[in-house]
Amino acid sequence: MKSHRICSRSLVAFVWAVLLIPACDSIVPEGATLALLDSAVEEAVQRDDLADLPDGLHVLLCGAGSPQASETRSGTCVAVQAGEHLYVFDAGTNGARNLSRFFVNPGRIEALFLTHAHSDHVDGLGEMSVLRWVNGGHSEPLPVYGPPVVKEVVAGFNQAYAPDVKYRVAHHADDLTPASGAGMVAHPFALPLDGELNLVLETEDGVRISVYSVSHDPVEQAVGYRVDYRSRSLSISGDTIKSANLIKHSQGVDLLIHEALNPQLINRIADAAEAGGSLRGARLLRDTLSYHTSPIEAAETATEVGADHLLLYHIAPALPVAPLEALFVKGMDEHFAGEITLGEDGTLISLPLEES
Repeated sequence: MKSHRICSRSLVAFVWAVLLIPACDSIVPEGATLALLDSAVEEAVQRDDLADLPDGLHVLLCGAGSPQASETRSGTCVAVQAGEHLYVFDAGTNGARNLSRFFVNPGRIEALFLTHAHSDHVDGLGEMSVLRWVNGGHSEPLPVYGPPVVKEVVAGFNQAYAPDVKYRVAHHADDLTPASGAGMVAHPFALPLDGELNLVLETEDGVRISVYSVSHDPVEQAVGYRVDYRSRSLSISGDTIKSANLIKHSQGVDLLIHEALNPQLINRIADAAEAGGSLRGARLLRDTLSYHTSPIEAAETATEVGADHLLLYHIAPALPVAPLEALFVKGMDEHFAGEITLGEDGTLISLPLEES
């Protein structure tokens, strides 16, 4: 029986929610405040909400949004716990910090996979590598897999962060922050041809991560990933229009993680921007329509794949209020009979191994 769990938690939010329980005009004693802080920190350092789950495939959205600013959806980032292994797919703004917010230790990251080199998928790479290095005390740099452009991206970040590495090693000493573990190392793979599903990484305990090409023109090097672990499987679209190649290589997955842009909402916002005098803003918005997938198309894709569950991410436009979320997914259930989740930062989908 499949198990799907969704959560969104923050240590800071937890602490302050407790502190604000007394009446607004009351004064919380300093001792009580510090005791609550001690308790919350003690709990946080002892828990890892992905590692503590039963054996299986588990997905945490460390970033569910697009380049548009949103309080609930940061830059694109997907964390996948496969057995005992933690992998991250893309590293958008705030993704690294969100791992800690949602009780996942970034020091456990074994490898990172890039779908393409758009800024909202890579702009958090530097922070991701630093937090992984410092929290894990690693002696080897973070492996970053991706199409050939990954070499250029990784080299740029390593150069930009070189002074920071020097400062941290000098301050913390090599036993806490081994200089050899700083930064990233690129692992480029050939861009798969249409129809190809190429193995990128395989572990002895049954994790297989494979890559396929998607269509995100003019981005030539755009890919999606399929993750298989024993009886469980998932597919991550990256940015793409509706893709026959994705459908072919995602057949039978339990979970399809697919980007979604709502054209009706984008056009309406563009019309309003134009009416307000922002012709540039309106044009930029309309330009996004040509290389993304609509929620309806994502639902159609999930049906053609045969997935049980569809998780939407890379949500565009931003959805600051619940009524807009309802409009975003309107009509999807007419095209997909399975479970649909509109992702936000902290969404967790759990797929424990099926009992034999």
